Formats: sequence, C-alpha cells, structure tokens
Amino acid sequence: MNYKEEPLYQQRSQAAHEIIMKGRKTLEITGVKEVESFDNEEFLLETVMGFLSVRGHNLHMKNLDVSEGIVSIEGKVDDLVYIDQTNMKTKGFIGKLFK
Repeated sequence: MNYKEEPLYQQRSQAAHEIIMKGRKTLEITGVKEVESFDNEEFLLETVMGFLSVRGHNLHMKNLDVSEGIVSIEGKVDDLVYIDQTNMKTKGFIGKLFK
C-alpha cells in the first residue's frame, strides 16, 4: 500500500482531545501537551489540536495530570479560542502588554 499511516500513538492523542464545560464554571480538557502560562484571567494550553486560550475571571487550576494530558479549570469562563502559530507569534510580548 502506498499511503502513509500515522503512528498509533499520534492517532490516539489526536482523538483524545476533548473539552467538557459545565455551566461556564468548570472545564475539563484532555489532550493537553503543556500548560504554557496561566493566571486568574487566562490559561494558554498547548493541546494535540493546537494552542488553546481560555479566558475568564477568577480562573484557577483544579486538577493537572501531566501524564494523562488532563487539565481541569474552575472559574467564570468567558472565551475559548484556538490560536494558530501565526497569531501566537504576532501576539508575543507586545500583545501581552496590551491585553
């Protein structure tokens, strides 16, 4: 066969990305590769599907399981946005200053 098949571990990790939101107060995110940054207003997560920004108020990490790639966040969620590499580079230092 002449098609290129992805390794099994990549197939599993891509299928494993889910976001479950309960009442704008609790988020459970799977498929998280790394927590880039976080504070009480924004979390920046690298997931198997790209970078994810979670914005809101009084946000805090309820659970972090690095080996399973699961992050749980509590607080008032206002915004969930996937950021591609181009937008992330533009945001950079200046973007964070004028947030």
